[in-house]
Amino acid sequence: MALNLLYTNDRKGQYPTSWYAATAAETAPFAALQGDTRADVCIVGGGYTGLSAALHLAEAGMEVVLLDAHRVGFGASGRNGGQLGSGQRMDQEDLEDLMGETEAQKLWQLGEEAKDLVKSLITRHDIDCHLKPGVAWTGSSRGDVSHLHDYAHHLQDRYGYDQLEVLDRDACHAMCPSPDYQGGFLDHGAAHLHPLNYALGLARAAHQLGAKIHEQTEALEITEGAEIKVRTATGTVTADHLILACNGYLGGLNRKVAARVMPINNFIVATEPLGDRAAEVLTRDVAVADSKFVVNYFRLSHDKRLLFGGGESYGYRFPADIEAVVRKPMHQIFPHLRDVRVDYAWGGTLGITMKRMPYLARLSANTLSASGYSGHGVGTATHAGQLMARAIKGQAEGFDTLSRVPAPAFPGGPRMRSPLLVLAMTWFALRDRLGF
Repeated sequence: MALNLLYTNDRKGQYPTSWYAATAAETAPFAALQGDTRADVCIVGGGYTGLSAALHLAEAGMEVVLLDAHRVGFGASGRNGGQLGSGQRMDQEDLEDLMGETEAQKLWQLGEEAKDLVKSLITRHDIDCHLKPGVAWTGSSRGDVSHLHDYAHHLQDRYGYDQLEVLDRDACHAMCPSPDYQGGFLDHGAAHLHPLNYALGLARAAHQLGAKIHEQTEALEITEGAEIKVRTATGTVTADHLILACNGYLGGLNRKVAARVMPINNFIVATEPLGDRAAEVLTRDVAVADSKFVVNYFRLSHDKRLLFGGGESYGYRFPADIEAVVRKPMHQIFPHLRDVRVDYAWGGTLGITMKRMPYLARLSANTLSASGYSGHGVGTATHAGQLMARAIKGQAEGFDTLSRVPAPAFPGGPRMRSPLLVLAMTWFALRDRLGF
């Protein structure tokens, strides 16, 4: 049975001590489930995927019950880097090789729909999450920069994407004065936001539309059949349809999904407010992700803190000193910030797949699942929730397109896949250091 990470690194029903939680919009907790209830659709998981599905199903007039073991937005949805990227997690060139040009074009369009969906939900439901345009991709070597420039031209020429500003070394340093970066491109169509406030806004919107949300209600057992029954410690939900939206916190609820979506941990720090020194990080209010295999990502918060994500772990427990883990890559990128105080340091668990593409699957006639966003979840997870809502209503084209992406199981099962990934990550880290 796969490990359940719900309680390994966190306290029941409490958000982590992150800058996001410290600056979250006040939202009253949703009551735990008490007794037995019935719904058209039961959703397990209250992150972007589940909340988006609940919102869109409720908007269509369906009876929805959503269960979350902790709080809505508790997992990766409330802890991530807040970057709303273009396309899919896998580059379009790689998708063309994997799926062919026709399917790659469809996947690009779905990625653009995902961005548009997030932006429209924020506007339509008046979600105050500091949405700002612009995400830059930066390279640390001439080879990385050359690849990024070639990819920008590929998106412009093949996909007609006209939102990219190609950055040479001087333009990159003018935007981000890091000695490590040598160029890249800035995607004006991408964006960044406060991820927990976005999740909370989705929850409020879904609730207002009639979805029933129950926090601190862990799904313990699922019985499939013509009707689905989900058992919790305090009651049951009987439904015509089930949506699994658990990502890295699935535990043992479904073996097929657990074999293909592996939980890993990632870490972020928030520095003290930088004031005038914010210009030593960024001179434009954009987010940045770099081209290293273990990606560093960062941006400035609305109160001028550096929010820097870096470092991963492949055991199941967070390290004792998260700040030290993140300071190492942060100082490589910004050696001039060694004297800056860190006020918050937190970890989170996300789900990755072998292909780094989301895993969408029809597990039975009335059970759908979406997870494994591999660090590209702000848009893709929100969109996956909408696509599953549409599929339940009989409009499955978008869901089926994503479900056709190959999703091989990790080798060795839950006990072996983490050690195997450690070996792979060690090799890639060595490759990065030697400049292969």
